[in-house]
Parts: sequence; structure tokens; C-alpha cells
Amino acid sequence: MSRAFVNEDNAAAQADQPVERQVSAQPNYVTPTGLAQLQEKVAQLQQLHSEQSAKGEHADKQRLADLERDLRYFNQRLQSAQVVTVANSTQKVQIGSHVTFADEHNTEQTVQLVGEDQADASAGLINWGSPLGRALLGAQLGDEVLWQRPAGDQMIEIIRIEPA
Repeated sequence: MSRAFVNEDNAAAQADQPVERQVSAQPNYVTPTGLAQLQEKVAQLQQLHSEQSAKGEHADKQRLADLERDLRYFNQRLQSAQVVTVANSTQKVQIGSHVTFADEHNTEQTVQLVGEDQADASAGLINWGSPLGRALLGAQLGDEVLWQRPAGDQMIEIIRIEPA
């Protein structure tokens, strides 16, 4: 058999394997809500995996491979989770804090700093390790901080901090 055919066979076998999810190098700080969401996600994936495995020969092999990849990722995230103390300060921004800030046009925005897996910018849940999260984390009420954005740096003022 030609070497070319062997390589094609290997390439076809590898094409069935999903690309592994990349795990962030930053510490996996999570809020209590974020931890519960991770636990729920792992339980959901385990259930789906069990249902797919129960089909035996009729199981969708690609779906099973995807579920196994996702289970590896979320189990690792769950094992590395470091639950943060519930934010209770109204003076200093912590993970879990609800923060209202204003830009130079006095446009106000409220966000909550959360862990990476809980982040959802459209819902105002901002990863503490994102550019905005890093600008806000540790800032105090009344501080002006520099938000280093891809669209250009912007000064923002912390006008309200609410506990989680």
C-alpha cells in the first residue's frame, strides 16, 4: 500500500475527532453562581453522554466525541474553580461586584465582574480578566481608571459599587 493512502486514512480518522477546547491560563475564579452553573453544565453533559452511549451501535459517533470533549473541558474547569468570597464592599470593586461607571460623555453602564465561564457581555456579565474587568478590579468608588480597549483607550469613572 502506498504511503499516501495511509496518510489519507489517518487524516480521515482525525477529522472525526473534535478540536479540543482551549483552557485559559488565568486563574479560574468563579462566583458561587458561576460554580453552580459549571456543576449544572457537567451534569447536563453527563446526561446527554449517557443517553447517546445507551444507543450502542446506533449512537452518533461525532456527537459522542463532541460530548466527551466538552465533558473533559468542563470537568477541568470545575476542578480548577476557585470560589471567591461573595463581594460585599460598596467601596472597592471585587469579583462579583455590580459596578456602574461613566465615560467621558457621562454615559453610564452597569456590569458585574464574574469568572470566565460565567461571562456574557450581552447580559452585563464581564470576565474579571478582560480589559474592562482588569480596569475595574480593585478600583474604588470615585476612581477614574483607564480602560484599554482595542477600539482605543478610554477613561471611565466608578460611580457606584454594589455587592453581589
